[in-house]
Amino acid sequence: MTAYPAAGQRIKRLTPLADALSTIDALVRPVEPREADVNAALGRVLAADAISPAAQPAVALALRDGWAVKSGETTDAGSYAPAPLSAMPARVETGQPLPRGTDAVAPDETVVCRGKTAEALAAVAPGEGVLPPGADIEAGGPLRRVGERLRMIDRAVLAAAGVLRVIVREPRIRLVRARAGNAIAAGYDWFADAIASEGGAAIVDDTDAPAADHLEVALHHEASDAVVVLGGTGSGMSDMSVLTLAKVGRVEFHGVGLTPGETAGFGFAGARPVLLLPGRMDATLAAWLVIGRRWLAKLAASTEEETPVMAELTRKVTSTVGMAEVVLVRRSGNSAEPLASGYLPLSALARADGWILVPAESEGYPAGTQVAVRPLL
Repeated sequence: MTAYPAAGQRIKRLTPLADALSTIDALVRPVEPREADVNAALGRVLAADAISPAAQPAVALALRDGWAVKSGETTDAGSYAPAPLSAMPARVETGQPLPRGTDAVAPDETVVCRGKTAEALAAVAPGEGVLPPGADIEAGGPLRRVGERLRMIDRAVLAAAGVLRVIVREPRIRLVRARAGNAIAAGYDWFADAIASEGGAAIVDDTDAPAADHLEVALHHEASDAVVVLGGTGSGMSDMSVLTLAKVGRVEFHGVGLTPGETAGFGFAGARPVLLLPGRMDATLAAWLVIGRRWLAKLAASTEEETPVMAELTRKVTSTVGMAEVVLVRRSGNSAEPLASGYLPLSALARADGWILVPAESEGYPAGTQVAVRPLL
């Protein structure tokens, strides 16, 4: 835990990135679960398995348009040796229940009706063209597991299964600017969207000209589970985010071995986890990608892990040993072109479609190295 004097906000040491992430893993607890309507739970992380209340379908259904038949009566049927059917078959369409006593759906062209009699021109196997009871969903079977986010397709599946409500964790994140400024304001809206895309709910502070104590008030925001502070993490005359957190709570670390994003911090205001991010847009992005998303995943108890895409570097990447580094890249097929490292200019952010993380123990990668590329927000 970091202690601060009465005046001055300085980074005493850079916490290695691995240690910073371990601290978050050890100290951040999931928020309390709540029940939500399936439609309102889109993108949220499930706190309990979504269970099917009944088997689907309840009865056998036709998987194609055709004739509902008893398959045993068609066993030896052929175009030159039609097999007579014991009764006129019923015409069924996709999704309709099969009539009692039938177990297959014969294609249109394989049944010939003449007056009150019918013949099969081809054999049909038992269950052919049929969706049997329980084939879609077993009664009591999990449709989506705890720790997974609810996707659009899941919402449709749950609705079809008759599941109307689910149990989710939705961290309510108070998003506050440490001070006014164009650099901070530019990334404010996308940051709120980024929180929502990771399963949280952003509570946005719209104050244009914050009062002197607004940050302290925001750290005590009772309607939020956690707080993200943008800006005020450096050593400038007006930077007070870390000192304010130390005053009302505790700072676990300030300063991380991550480029860009060195001034990021983390702590607590009471039991409320607080993430302090740099005000510079590129540093905010890098710190959020590497640290913030991990922090939010712990709050939501998410078990999902992003699968990176492997690509070959078109040029070498150099990095400083001792500092993990976010490098922007642009993919083309199986190749990745490095665009920027250290400082990430807006032009590079606009061109990039992914990023790689060079670990602290590495000096970088030569051209041709296979690297793990993760998508940008």
